[in-house]
Amino acid sequence: MAVRMAQHLMARLPELRFEPVTRRIRCLVDDETVADTTDAMLVWEPRRIVPVYALPPDDIHADLVPFTSAASPDLDALPPVLGPENFGIDTCNGEALTLLVGGRELPGVAFRPDDPELGGRITLDWPAFDWIEEEQPVIAHPHDPFGRIDVLSASRHVVVSLDGVTLADSRRPVGVFETHLPPRWYLPREDVRMDLLTPSETTSVCAYKGHASYFSLASGSPAGRDIAWTYTDPLHEVAAVKDRVCFFAERTDLILDGERASRPVTPWSTPEEQEGEGFLAFG
Repeated sequence: MAVRMAQHLMARLPELRFEPVTRRIRCLVDDETVADTTDAMLVWEPRRIVPVYALPPDDIHADLVPFTSAASPDLDALPPVLGPENFGIDTCNGEALTLLVGGRELPGVAFRPDDPELGGRITLDWPAFDWIEEEQPVIAHPHDPFGRIDVLSASRHVVVSLDGVTLADSRRPVGVFETHLPPRWYLPREDVRMDLLTPSETTSVCAYKGHASYFSLASGSPAGRDIAWTYTDPLHEVAAVKDRVCFFAERTDLILDGERASRPVTPWSTPEEQEGEGFLAFG
């Protein structure tokens, strides 16, 4: 029987996964080099959809001591799919470590998974450090070699609404197609009811697109919290989305070329929605 690749990959989420990489990886804190290696691995802990780097201990230029205050996470309290946040929560067996560098103590930022396939490599909590691949800074998390992102100008007719109120109507979207995620339609602000939106204090960072800021419904409706986002200064690879507005397909009603689209189940859906089969069916 034929295997759908996306479903096959997503079905591995409960497992610890790894892939060697050959690029030079450096890790810094306050401009001081903590690690420098050409022998890293990408590691996806169970439930993670994005990886971190696992580094050989000999290439970490700092002292590592046991983190005795570490408590095991309550896996039952975590959603079944973990996105690019809370990297400090480890979902596999191993030893939590504190890193000592330059007279500073960084409690619990390192972790040594038990799995022998990783050769004793150590993962470092991504947000605690600055990361460089070769000479290129990397934000949010390492790029996934088994995923890609395409940014395409389109002429599709996109209508976004919520509770019967039209929020956007556009025939000139930019489509962003990213592995394991639904298409994202970035719309010109002229085609968006900006009078119905208000800036939110929420921000996020994407390894592929840059730093995003969010909008909520001006009405204050709980269903409209952080309903859309924009990139005012995107990374150059996705410059076409600059200043455009994208709505969560998980939280709004989308009509595409006259056909109503079902709401997808993704890491930005509720844990209850993720528990169903919809996530793997989409992935």
